[in-house]
Amino acid sequence: MRTSSNPAFRNLPTSPGGYARFGDAPAGLGGGFGDGPGGSMPAAGAADRPLTVDDVVQKTALNAVVAIAVGVLVAISGLYLLGIVGFIVGLVVALIIIFKQSTNPALVLTYSVAEGMALGALTGALESSGNQYAGIGFQAILGVVGVFIGMLVVYKTGAIRVTPRLTKMVIGAAIGVIVLMLANLVVGFFTDGGLGLRSGGPLAIIFSLVCIGIGAFMLLLDFDQADQAVKAGVPARFAWYLAFGFMTTLVWLYIEILRLLSYFRD
Repeated sequence: MRTSSNPAFRNLPTSPGGYARFGDAPAGLGGGFGDGPGGSMPAAGAADRPLTVDDVVQKTALNAVVAIAVGVLVAISGLYLLGIVGFIVGLVVALIIIFKQSTNPALVLTYSVAEGMALGALTGALESSGNQYAGIGFQAILGVVGVFIGMLVVYKTGAIRVTPRLTKMVIGAAIGVIVLMLANLVVGFFTDGGLGLRSGGPLAIIFSLVCIGIGAFMLLLDFDQADQAVKAGVPARFAWYLAFGFMTTLVWLYIEILRLLSYFRD
């Protein structure tokens, strides 16, 4: 099975036939959001039915709806300090899920709630800062949905085939932009605007477009990983783990699209 730029999906072990198989020791963790050691996947129980596409779609849709609902409530309430709590809780829960490769629905839903709080606070604070940002959150959601549907069509039609070479390119690009983000942050402590990657100027717009493009290709790789897991007949409970993987990519896309829209609004 090809590795993915998504840390959750890159953790999936491989079977001799090339598909994901849960129950063996997985390959090392790594990708768009961080690297770390892998663990052993739980063995499939005899009573577990095989995973289906509907399982993945339903669990992913549920987590997305939960995140959006929580985000809207936080944005409307004006309790933007909850965003800090959301980012911290979301990071901690994400690390637990990734390192333990947990299929616990409560953990996955907690991650979605936390990210909903964080993104809702971020969006609410932005929209309340000036009339030029009114409705930007809804536009960002539409953008994410558009990218998701677009890349799903691309994957299903085979317009872009997921190959080991493409996977390496996406992973390398993701690592590259993260390094640039960190460098921009560090330089920002000493120079106003840092490297200019988040200043709202032409360079910032180009950088955000690149980040969105990488996020789109991460989705493409994620579709492939989920597809292979379904073909491998892994237990249905792993739909929660796959849904978490999709959510990490969707969060990445939302933040970058929101940032890009804010540049144009300015």
